[in-house]
Amino acid sequence: MISYPSFDPVAFSLGSLQVRWYGITYLIAFAVAWWLGRRRAACPGSSWSKLDVDDLLFFGMLGVIFGGRIGYVFFYALDIWLQDPIYVFRVWEGGMSFHGGLIGVLVSLGLFAWRRKRHYGDILDFASALPGVGIGAVRIANFINSELWGRPTDVSWGVMVDGIVRHPTQLYEALLEGFLLSLVLWTYTAKARWRWAPAGLFLAIYGWARINIEFWRLPDAHIGYLAGNWLTMGHILTAPVLLVGLVLLGYSYRLRAPSGNYSN
Repeated sequence: MISYPSFDPVAFSLGSLQVRWYGITYLIAFAVAWWLGRRRAACPGSSWSKLDVDDLLFFGMLGVIFGGRIGYVFFYALDIWLQDPIYVFRVWEGGMSFHGGLIGVLVSLGLFAWRRKRHYGDILDFASALPGVGIGAVRIANFINSELWGRPTDVSWGVMVDGIVRHPTQLYEALLEGFLLSLVLWTYTAKARWRWAPAGLFLAIYGWARINIEFWRLPDAHIGYLAGNWLTMGHILTAPVLLVGLVLLGYSYRLRAPSGNYSN
């Protein structure tokens, strides 16, 4: 058993401005994605330029921020929003949804593909190798903020928080949805793959990891379990992610369309 060290969610203050670890990890996420994208664009045979990556990250950031916030309000705090219409704008109070951010990114990268006249599948495939480290970093911020804890447990690595030993599901997510996902996708996309395969693999791995971790993670207190003592909103939102990922992988290897991310 490990005692929770009670981190301060505020990293430092500049006068009245408080800089929180949660915000810092988002900056780390975008910076690492930008760096990885530029590295991949510099590889021999890549059809991407460094400026293409800069623009891709701009569109992706908009999708993450707007989609993540709107998704959280819609999926997890709709009742609060209906009572307080400006709640969606009070981002300093916290509340971001991965699923909302994913939808936001899919829309924003669709706009990017349309503006650049590139195949949508190629855009998603290129982007799939970039966000894993950032996802892991943000989950570590959840641990620092002492949120998204798991069920009570007696495992040796359980964390004592508020007098109860719990699964550190934030760290499970950081490892599986973040760093493992990043390692697999970065390795897999080191050479040309069939169009849609990297995007499908990203969704499949994330979906598999999140669905499994949801069995150990406590649901949001104001929502609770949707059925029995196990079905959560996370399960409901993630099942389509896993399904679409598996379908895309099967479709990709059946179609065998060459990726447009590499010059012929």
